[in-house]
Amino acid sequence: MPSSLQLDERTASTTNNSLVLNYEQIRKESELICAPLETEDYCIQTMPDVSPAKWHLAHTSWFFETFLLLPFSRNYRCFNPAYDHLFNSYYLTHSQPFSRPARGLLSRPTVAEIYRYRAAVDEAMVELITNAPERSWQEIESLIVLGLNHEQQHQELMLTDLKHIFAQNPLRPRYRELSTPPAHEVADISWINVDKGIYDIGHNGNGFAYDNEYPRHKILLQPFALASRLVTNAEYLGFINDGSYKNPALWLSDGWASVQANAWHAPLYWEQRDSEWWHMTLGGMRPVDPNAPVCHVSQYEAAAYASWADRRLPTEFEWEVSVSGLPIDGNLRNTDYLQPAAGNNESLLQQHYGDVWEWTASAYAPYPGYRVAEGTVGEYNGKFMSSQAVLRGGSCVTPADHIRSSYRNFFYPKDRWQFSGIRLARDL
Repeated sequence: MPSSLQLDERTASTTNNSLVLNYEQIRKESELICAPLETEDYCIQTMPDVSPAKWHLAHTSWFFETFLLLPFSRNYRCFNPAYDHLFNSYYLTHSQPFSRPARGLLSRPTVAEIYRYRAAVDEAMVELITNAPERSWQEIESLIVLGLNHEQQHQELMLTDLKHIFAQNPLRPRYRELSTPPAHEVADISWINVDKGIYDIGHNGNGFAYDNEYPRHKILLQPFALASRLVTNAEYLGFINDGSYKNPALWLSDGWASVQANAWHAPLYWEQRDSEWWHMTLGGMRPVDPNAPVCHVSQYEAAAYASWADRRLPTEFEWEVSVSGLPIDGNLRNTDYLQPAAGNNESLLQQHYGDVWEWTASAYAPYPGYRVAEGTVGEYNGKFMSSQAVLRGGSCVTPADHIRSSYRNFFYPKDRWQFSGIRLARDL
């Protein structure tokens, strides 16, 4: 009969081995995303919000080096002290980050050097996970899980940023060849009614979640209805053809200012060729699919469309209540389409996960009782709870094991380079 100590050791070993496999798999995914790239592609920055692919690869390694290897590994030696400045994103309580808009100016370190950096960090991380001191294991494990989820966020950003980078090139190069999603006829929107009531909002504590998904709390909702599917390109084209980009009555004040300042007249990446609309995808230029969800619109455009349609955007709480308990499936990154696709009409509520991040009417703000985590990792989310809006549901470039009903993404209302779209709501 094995002793309790032996059982504990076996359990710890199983946990460590599982974490090593998960670590290696997620880290490999980042490099697989970069596999189609040429060396020149790694270095481009097309606007301040976009980071070069090699910076993403380095920053995610910096995260593990900074928060795990240097504090907890007795054998690890800093790979290059200068990287602490170059690849710190925004952690001001740790050190002074390199200027975000200037990341594209860093021709050195080279792509090859950054891959060597990743390899060194990975080797040391596997050793740390395998031989972590028991007294620190709980903290180490928590930081590793955070770091892996952080890496998955950057995987999504890499694909989002690469699309923007390739779209600025007049050659409109492909990131890689993409398969075409199945064609579906789109049913008319139906409405899912939700009764007035007091509902639980936020993460329930099972599995990983970011601090901005806590604390779980109750909220009173008035009766409402949520659209069964996302707004399509064809429907949005009706908005365009009705002259809505020239009608200030439909727009929020800041939205109208953005339309004027940026000469918006269609979603980002749309181009008119003769009388036909085309758009940039990660597979190059393609005709706009009328049945696919409209994508790459700002919250300002989403709100203007909702006004034009005599509807509104849902709040993030209405969205969460509507999808709570539904399976996490849909056109997420695992489908490998890497572009929004028409819904299949097989369920009452369609496309609630994947395809496009859905703009909500909710400001990104802390939940009641929210407390910023202690230490530098406390800068991860809380410091951004100002002037941004919440998006829900994930997109076609979101890892399927990274999304959940309580997940809160956030961007500025003017942002369009993210895979963002529209679902409508209405009052009852």
